[in-house]
Amino acid sequence: MFPVSLRPLPLDAMASAATPAIRALQAAGISYEVRQFRHDPRATSFGDEAVAELAGAGFVAAQIFKTLVLAIPGGLAVAVLPVPDKLSFKAAAAALGVPKAEMAEQAAAQRSTGYVVGGISPLGQRKPLPTVVDESALRWDRVLCSAGKRGLDLVLTPGDLVTATSAVTAEICTAR
Repeated sequence: MFPVSLRPLPLDAMASAATPAIRALQAAGISYEVRQFRHDPRATSFGDEAVAELAGAGFVAAQIFKTLVLAIPGGLAVAVLPVPDKLSFKAAAAALGVPKAEMAEQAAAQRSTGYVVGGISPLGQRKPLPTVVDESALRWDRVLCSAGKRGLDLVLTPGDLVTATSAVTAEICTAR
């Protein structure tokens, strides 16, 4: 493990680290914190890396959310769910009002969102995509999601996450 910097970034650091996700929250007047941790460039399981690094700051895995880009009929959509959980494609499709959903190709996800895989944020995407957030987010006072860069997460209220992404909420994880 690498050392973790879990304090909110100072304002001058945030200005230089401002990702489209951070700028979107600032423009909307939504309160948030940025949590930075050292990302191992060899890592391939980005959500698990975030959970391991952020656990020391008092966060639990179920409140750290991953962003998955889905291919749906007619385009792409986003599912936001806890890192340890598995997505039910059938439930996500139903919540989005489409007949089916599957994982989007990485290149399509990156092109559409403007983010690299492992740093895709549900916020500040090039083109806002239809979004569903797992309803378990509503059980927390704060949740974390990618800030749009590997090793950078946002802490915000679930209501603000839903509002900022114009998301619907639904149970989209396989049986817990």
